[in-house]
Amino acid sequence: MRIIAGKAGRLAIKVPQSVARPTTDFVRQAIFSILGDRVDESRVLDLFAGSGAIGLEALSRGASTCTFVDEHRQANAVIQQNLEKTKLSGGRIVKSDVQGFLKRDTTSYDLIFADPPYWQHHGDKDHIGDLLASGLIAARLTPDGCFVAEISAHQPSPDGAALSLIDRREYGGSAVLLYAHPANA
Repeated sequence: MRIIAGKAGRLAIKVPQSVARPTTDFVRQAIFSILGDRVDESRVLDLFAGSGAIGLEALSRGASTCTFVDEHRQANAVIQQNLEKTKLSGGRIVKSDVQGFLKRDTTSYDLIFADPPYWQHHGDKDHIGDLLASGLIAARLTPDGCFVAEISAHQPSPDGAALSLIDRREYGGSAVLLYAHPANA
């Protein structure tokens, strides 16, 4: 796995063993192509951060800050190693479960990314649906911000009470969902 573009473009990064399915280079390239200039000087939140690949890509492409949130110690250690290797500044690592972090945090973010474990079978936890239903994402997202979620292509797009789905794109077994406040949808 590597950073695709920007200041740290082409540098290889580590992936923790606890990450079963890191976001592929192809999907990350697609996400950042969709976002374009929105990344410049943005405040980014990378939830279920894993290796930190999404947040690192954002920092490499000009984001001013990125908060990486993951509850696994190994993931946080790997993110720290990746930040050191890439020499990207503006990164902050928080060891926490996502819901707990969002309940405590008061920062507003321009871009929020979430790539949780995929919902695969009826009865599995729907992390994205739960986050949208809680209102915690909408509360942390700036008025013109964007919430980008990755789910299984087999899963329907969850509805958001306070956010509207503005785009869904499928890449193999993954679907990328973009949400915004209704006024910007």
